[in-house]
Amino acid sequence: MPAATATVVRLHFSRCKARTARRPTGAGAAPIAAEDDDLDSPDLAPWTRRPAPPSSSTTAPGTNSSLPSLDLRAGLRCSSPRQDADLARLASRRYTKMGFAGNVEPCFITPTVVAVNDSFSSSPQAPAPTRGAAKGNWLAQHSAGVMADLDFYIGEEALTRSRASSAYSLSYPIRNGQVENWDTMERFWQQCIFNYLRCDPEDHYFLLTESPLTAPETREYTGEIMFETFNVPGLYIAVQPVLALAAGYTTTKCEMTGVVVDVGDGATHIVPVADGYVIGSSIRSIPLTGKDVTQFIQQLLKERGEHVPPEESFDVARRIKEMYCYTSSDIVKEFNKHDREPSKYIKHWTGVKPKTGTKYTCDVGYERFLGPELDVFMGKITEKIFFNPEIYNNDFTMPLQVVIDKCIQSAPIDTRRALYKNIVLSGGSTMFKDFHRRLQRDLKKIVDARVRSSNARVSGDAKAQPIEVNVVSHPIQRYAVWFGGSVLASTAEFYEACHTKAEYEEYGASICRSNPVFKGMY
Repeated sequence: MPAATATVVRLHFSRCKARTARRPTGAGAAPIAAEDDDLDSPDLAPWTRRPAPPSSSTTAPGTNSSLPSLDLRAGLRCSSPRQDADLARLASRRYTKMGFAGNVEPCFITPTVVAVNDSFSSSPQAPAPTRGAAKGNWLAQHSAGVMADLDFYIGEEALTRSRASSAYSLSYPIRNGQVENWDTMERFWQQCIFNYLRCDPEDHYFLLTESPLTAPETREYTGEIMFETFNVPGLYIAVQPVLALAAGYTTTKCEMTGVVVDVGDGATHIVPVADGYVIGSSIRSIPLTGKDVTQFIQQLLKERGEHVPPEESFDVARRIKEMYCYTSSDIVKEFNKHDREPSKYIKHWTGVKPKTGTKYTCDVGYERFLGPELDVFMGKITEKIFFNPEIYNNDFTMPLQVVIDKCIQSAPIDTRRALYKNIVLSGGSTMFKDFHRRLQRDLKKIVDARVRSSNARVSGDAKAQPIEVNVVSHPIQRYAVWFGGSVLASTAEFYEACHTKAEYEEYGASICRSNPVFKGMY
């Protein structure tokens, strides 16, 4: 493969010519980037690095270099560290996951935030310089600008710096799954690649992820930064639900038809996928997310008078949600159990006040099942956040199971049975105990009622056949999108699907508007 150059190409919007699939012979595997909105990571701290698992080298047919390979039955195998595909999850919404293709879990999980030193740009303006001092002032301003470009931090270090010094302000480059500040986003990627992954981007292909229905212009800007700033040899931008399906396989063959229920921190998306292609017209969204559950638990603790420091209340509520919450089938029974045996069901949270260093405790009782289930409004227990949301949010009155059913019913009729059969959960807020069983039960009731109604209107033997409803839950669903990217980036087909630096130089950033679907996994 020819060496990548740093030639700057003028952006144009011509259609890309048909490409001949090819596999690189001299470049390393692609760093992959994927995003998640969820903060929920009790098993892996946001700043923790997990070591890469032991790897063994395998060579793909027809190549000169050792490429990552995948064995769905025996587990993941990847090549030497230099040839690994970096999985640097494109800053999703709130947290960014980074690592290497072929691994089961990301190496790093860090908040998608940048701390910038404002002291260089917000210094008081000096009086108008004399003609002789103009050159000196220009050099001083230039030096200040250079320092401002260098003095920034990302992730947990950014949060720590902002708490320690008022000179640093926080900037969140992504809002609601979409990039809002491209300069900050580029800085964030720079630190992810060089400081966290510690890899040379010119030696690796990258895989980034994006939310459903992302504007094509966003992909173009992403391609410009990755090809021109970081000079990567290849780039693939994947849709998150497709990767979540790849992570939720139940057999040795990956099923690329199904519905992905992605409950993140910024939004809940229900996305149908048929043969690896997103059915865009059937995508549904719910304005109720894991963050709503966290804020509700925070409100319950405050109203009960628990002595939690205000600056720590949201983080404490989030950790309570992750560690103690579960989905119940009968709310009345849960209240009776907690009232009858409080010592058995009430948990105790212990923390340390950041300012004084003294310990504090709070009780965790009804929040354990009210968090994912109910909202308290005007002193009355009312309706369930995910399954009956109308009281929590007056603008949205449709339960999750009804939204999923309408999503599938709006899809092409020949795909509906396959969609009902493979409903995959993604995101930390779907990890509540028995969440998938409750969702499958409620959705099955809706589907069975429709079948009975249809049979009642039809006479004779032409009866509707029962429809199988299956909600897939697996231990890796917290990192489902990341793991799906790790699986697909470990295949030889990944390199054929990537847009290369040579194509970018020939056709421009418009090639990133569309990305081919992987064909080797199903």
